[in-house]
Amino acid sequence: MEQVVGGVMEQKVAKVDSWLEELRTRLTEDLEAQKVNLRQLTADTGDPGELDTRSALIAKTRQTVEEITEALRRMDEGRYGVCDRCGREIPRARLEVVPQARYCVPCQERQAS
Repeated sequence: MEQVVGGVMEQKVAKVDSWLEELRTRLTEDLEAQKVNLRQLTADTGDPGELDTRSALIAKTRQTVEEITEALRRMDEGRYGVCDRCGREIPRARLEVVPQARYCVPCQERQAS
């Protein structure tokens, strides 16, 4: 009986590992796309009318690059999917929508207030 339980556990671990690897690939691709975006945004177009909009886009893109980089770091350290505030597991559904999430929903709501 123990072998069956062990086999089921190994299958679950393999599924989680596979999902995390797919997520890591997605995050890495998104990171590269954001870096390309950033390079394009920081190229001077000579149009002073675009300055405010470009500055806001650059700031948001840099923030996204930092968030993705940190998510990849947490994966490497084995801390990915754990809320930075309360230490509870962040639900997979949230991570699928916001893969760079650092907080579970309740802690994110408290952080935002």
